[in-house]
Amino acid sequence: MKIAISVPDPIHRAAERAAKRMAVPRSQFYSRAVEAYLKQAAAQDVTERLNAVYSKNTPERDPFLEAAARLTLRRSKR
Repeated sequence: MKIAISVPDPIHRAAERAAKRMAVPRSQFYSRAVEAYLKQAAAQDVTERLNAVYSKNTPERDPFLEAAARLTLRRSKR
């Protein structure tokens, strides 16, 4: 699909140089850039949602498990 976009001159020049260094056509360079951005945004969205889920449901500490963990740690330091 063809699209027309406006890009600030400095970004255009930097993209042109990068595409030449990578030896890829300009359209492929922009396609890859958009694809990478979308993947990063999706990953960020997943991370934010997981953080929201786990930050709300912090389980209460179990005193028995804490004591067992401390004892195990002391024994492993010997």
